[in-house]
Amino acid sequence: MSKIIEERRKKTLFLTQFSLLLAIEAIVCFTPLGSIPIGPLVATLSHVPVIITAITLGTGAGTLMGFFFGLFSFLYWTFNPGVTSFVFTPFYTIGEFGGSVWSIVICFVPRILLGLFSGLVFSALHKLFDGKKADAVSYVASGIVGSLTNTVLVLGGIYLFFGREYAAANGLAYEALIGAMMAVIGSNGLLEMAVAAVIAFAVCLPVRKYFLKLH
Repeated sequence: MSKIIEERRKKTLFLTQFSLLLAIEAIVCFTPLGSIPIGPLVATLSHVPVIITAITLGTGAGTLMGFFFGLFSFLYWTFNPGVTSFVFTPFYTIGEFGGSVWSIVICFVPRILLGLFSGLVFSALHKLFDGKKADAVSYVASGIVGSLTNTVLVLGGIYLFFGREYAAANGLAYEALIGAMMAVIGSNGLLEMAVAAVIAFAVCLPVRKYFLKLH
């Protein structure tokens, strides 16, 4: 009986922790709190709760949080459309440009893989460095890999499935699109990667220790 009670306690605790992180994910996805202006650039934080979840609650939880990140993005761009929203939702059309099933792929797959890869990288490196000062690498690398996964796969998906439409909607020549995307990766992408790495270490290290004590 005590074993059953303990399992229920752990399950309830996990659901409580996951729900708290899910609420934070919703806040950064649907409110201006999800953006940090740094000089002329803006770092978005929507991917950070996914990385935190993957590190503190495990790869499976991180992957699930990635799905919710994709769902929140899908809902946001469906009900708050902009000029290029068609790359994230099939339910938006502007002029001759419209979304398709590939919009759902771009919206969900990179976010799910973000949680998966963050968790796998942390798990592998943490086992290697556990108990050593170098364990900080586990947190930093997980943040970097997660952020990079999201940025590269989203932009890559847009280029692959909506390249010409996306370029036209932004007033760019298709030939110039790859250069523009590389500029985004080199500016906002690197900034978001740095923010994710810092938060992954500064937040996840104490939070994970606290969560482990509760279990």
